Amino acid sequence: MKHAGRRTLTTLEPVLRALREHPGLVEKSPGTFYVKSKAFLHFHEDPAGLFADVKEDLHTFARYRVSTRAEQKELLARVKRCLSGLAVRGPVHQPERSARGVRDAGPAGSVDR
Repeated sequence: MKHAGRRTLTTLEPVLRALREHPGLVEKSPGTFYVKSKAFLHFHEDPAGLFADVKEDLHTFARYRVSTRAEQKELLARVKRCLSGLAVRGPVHQPERSARGVRDAGPAGSVDR
C-alpha cells in the first residue's frame, strides 16, 4: 500500500481542509500531519480504497478506511477526540517579553536575555 499521491489527495480536499484548521496539527508535507514533532496522520491509496494511518496515542499507527464521506466524517471525529484527549491545543506558549526586553522567568526560574 503506497502513500497517497497528489491526485488522490485532491479527492480528500474537504478532509485535508478540516485537518489544516486544527490548531494542534502541522502539515509537514501534503497530507502528512504532525503533532509537535511526532508524526500523527497520513494517507494511503490502494485498489481496496483510501486509508488513513493515525497515531492516536502518538506511539502506534492504526489504519482506518476513508473512501466514503461517512468514513471521512468518522476520521475527523476520531482525530478531534484523540487530540482533545492528548490536550493538544496549538503551538507551545512562548513567554512574553517585558518592557526591558527580558523574557519572564520560565518554569525553572531561568531568564532568557
